[in-house]
Amino acid sequence: MPLSRYGRTGLTAGGKKQRTSNAHWIIRRAALRGSITCMPWVVKEGERLDTIAGRIYGDGTLWWVIAAASAVGWGPQVPPGTRLLVPEDLGAIRAIVG
Repeated sequence: MPLSRYGRTGLTAGGKKQRTSNAHWIIRRAALRGSITCMPWVVKEGERLDTIAGRIYGDGTLWWVIAAASAVGWGPQVPPGTRLLVPEDLGAIRAIVG
Protein backbone atom coordinates (compact mmCIF):
# COMPACT_ATOMS: atom_id res chain seq x y z
CA MET A 1 0.00 0.00 0.00
CA PRO A 2 1.41 3.45 -0.86
CA LEU A 3 2.23 5.88 1.90
CA SER A 4 -0.66 8.30 2.41
CA ARG A 5 -1.15 11.33 4.60
CA TYR A 6 -4.77 10.22 5.05
CA GLY A 7 -3.93 6.86 6.65
CA ARG A 8 -5.31 7.67 10.09
CA THR A 9 -8.28 9.75 9.00
CA GLY A 10 -11.62 8.67 10.44
CA LEU A 11 -14.29 7.44 8.03
CA THR A 12 -18.02 8.06 8.01
CA ALA A 13 -20.48 5.22 7.49
CA GLY A 14 -20.48 5.96 3.76
CA GLY A 15 -16.70 5.53 3.55
CA LYS A 16 -15.90 9.21 3.04
CA LYS A 17 -13.19 11.02 4.96
CA GLN A 18 -14.56 12.50 8.17
CA ARG A 19 -11.81 14.93 9.12
CA THR A 20 -8.31 16.09 8.30
CA SER A 21 -5.52 13.60 8.89
CA ASN A 22 -3.32 13.82 11.96
CA ALA A 23 -0.36 12.35 10.05
CA HIS A 24 1.39 15.72 9.85
CA TRP A 25 1.29 16.18 13.65
CA ILE A 26 2.51 12.63 14.23
CA ILE A 27 5.45 13.12 11.85
CA ARG A 28 6.35 16.53 13.29
CA ARG A 29 6.38 15.24 16.87
CA ALA A 30 8.50 12.25 15.86
CA ALA A 31 10.98 14.53 14.07
CA LEU A 32 11.26 16.86 17.08
CA ARG A 33 11.67 13.97 19.53
CA GLY A 34 14.27 12.27 17.36
CA SER A 35 12.24 9.08 17.04
CA ILE A 36 12.65 9.29 13.26
CA THR A 37 15.98 10.09 11.66
CA CYS A 38 15.98 13.32 9.66
CA MET A 39 18.68 15.01 7.65
CA PRO A 40 18.90 18.80 7.55
CA TRP A 41 18.30 20.49 4.20
CA VAL A 42 18.48 24.15 3.24
CA VAL A 43 16.26 25.02 0.28
CA LYS A 44 18.14 26.47 -2.68
CA GLU A 45 16.80 28.79 -5.36
CA GLY A 46 14.48 26.87 -7.68
CA GLU A 47 13.90 23.93 -5.32
CA ARG A 48 10.43 22.90 -4.20
CA LEU A 49 9.36 20.26 -1.72
CA ASP A 50 8.16 17.97 -4.49
CA THR A 51 11.49 18.16 -6.33
CA ILE A 52 13.37 17.47 -3.09
CA ALA A 53 11.08 14.51 -2.34
CA GLY A 54 11.62 13.24 -5.87
CA ARG A 55 15.37 13.40 -5.40
CA ILE A 56 15.38 11.82 -1.93
CA TYR A 57 12.50 9.32 -2.15
CA GLY A 58 12.11 8.87 -5.89
CA ASP A 59 8.52 10.12 -5.59
CA GLY A 60 7.63 13.82 -5.67
CA THR A 61 4.15 13.17 -4.29
CA LEU A 62 5.74 12.51 -0.90
CA TRP A 63 6.52 16.23 -0.46
CA TRP A 64 4.02 16.29 2.40
CA VAL A 65 6.32 14.07 4.52
CA ILE A 66 9.01 16.76 4.37
CA ALA A 67 6.45 19.53 4.96
CA ALA A 68 5.11 17.71 8.02
CA ALA A 69 8.53 17.04 9.58
CA SER A 70 9.62 20.61 8.89
CA ALA A 71 6.34 22.35 9.85
CA VAL A 72 6.42 24.50 6.71
CA GLY A 73 2.74 24.32 5.78
CA TRP A 74 1.00 22.50 2.97
CA GLY A 75 2.37 24.05 -0.20
CA PRO A 76 5.18 22.51 -2.20
CA GLN A 77 6.92 25.89 -2.59
CA VAL A 78 9.04 27.32 0.22
CA PRO A 79 11.43 30.28 0.10
CA PRO A 80 15.13 29.71 -0.56
CA GLY A 81 17.06 29.49 2.69
CA THR A 82 14.27 27.63 4.51
CA ARG A 83 15.71 24.96 6.80
CA LEU A 84 13.99 21.60 6.45
CA LEU A 85 14.05 18.29 8.29
CA VAL A 86 13.92 15.51 5.71
CA PRO A 87 12.96 12.10 7.15
CA GLU A 88 15.40 9.51 5.89
CA ASP A 89 13.41 6.29 6.34
CA LEU A 90 9.97 6.03 4.74
CA GLY A 91 9.49 2.70 6.50
CA ALA A 92 9.63 4.53 9.84
CA ILE A 93 7.10 7.09 8.55
CA ARG A 94 4.81 4.31 7.36
CA ALA A 95 5.07 2.64 10.78
CA ILE A 96 3.94 5.75 12.66
CA VAL A 97 1.21 7.02 10.31
CA GLY A 98 -0.18 3.73 9.02
